[in-house]
Amino acid sequence: MTSNPVTIRSDKPLRTALELMLEHTIKHLPVVSARGHMIGVVSDRDCRYALNSPYTLHEKWRDEILADTLQIRAVMTPAPIIVEPNAPSSEAARLMLTHRIGCLPVMRAETLVGIITRSDLLVAFMTIHEHYEKIQKKVKT
Repeated sequence: MTSNPVTIRSDKPLRTALELMLEHTIKHLPVVSARGHMIGVVSDRDCRYALNSPYTLHEKWRDEILADTLQIRAVMTPAPIIVEPNAPSSEAARLMLTHRIGCLPVMRAETLVGIITRSDLLVAFMTIHEHYEKIQKKVKT
């Protein structure tokens, strides 16, 4: 997981989320209330969908207006599925696959302590696989 993830307040404009994601090279932001409680998650897909809705035809200049005026609370996923820090990675993977989601906020009681993404799970898989291959080479020699 990524500890101490970058977060965004629910009253911030969509542009702020887009800028944070670009600056930190991330695709998911936990959304927090003015009091700092985690209340949702916003993804790069949520942002793109809000700007380029297939249901509404509009000019490009309207995307600029939306990016500056649409608040995160309007596009976030509220009350996301979460995982605890001591949960096995297989449980996180199962939850993400079952619910077709790309990230899980990691919560210890009421406190956001991290976020786990598909990329985190792939890195863990690669690390385990590389370790397994090293063991296999030692066993063969």
